[in-house]
Amino acid sequence: MTIMAKVLVIDDSRVMCMYLRRVLEGQYAVEEWLPPSAMEIGEYILATAPDLVLTDYQMPGCSGATVARMVLKAKPGLPVIVITANRDEDVAATLRKFQVVDILHKPVGAETLLAAVGKAIGNA
Repeated sequence: MTIMAKVLVIDDSRVMCMYLRRVLEGQYAVEEWLPPSAMEIGEYILATAPDLVLTDYQMPGCSGATVARMVLKAKPGLPVIVITANRDEDVAATLRKFQVVDILHKPVGAETLLAAVGKAIGNA
C-alpha cells in the first residue's frame, strides 16, 4: 500500500476547499482546516504533520503571510503554497520572505495546481 503525501488546506472558502479536494484527492491525502486563531497554526502543524500547506492569501483574521510565518516558525522547511488573486509584487516579496515555495494566482487550473503541489512535495 502506498502512503500518500498529506496536504493541509487552510482556506475560509467552502467552494475553494471543495475544488482543491476534488483536484488533489486520489494523489494526495487532503485535510481542510481553518484556524480559530493564528496562534494555533504551529501546534496544529506539529500535531498533524502535513507534507505541504496550501493556503489562501486573504482570510478573516489570518493572512497567507501569517500562515507561512507560523509554519516557518513551527516547522522550517515545510513547503507552503499560497493561492491569491493579489498580483502585487510587495505581497509576493513578503511571501518569499517567509519561504513560500510557490504563489498561484486565482483562478488556478487543475494542471497548474497539481504541478505546483507535486514540485513542492518532490513528486514532479
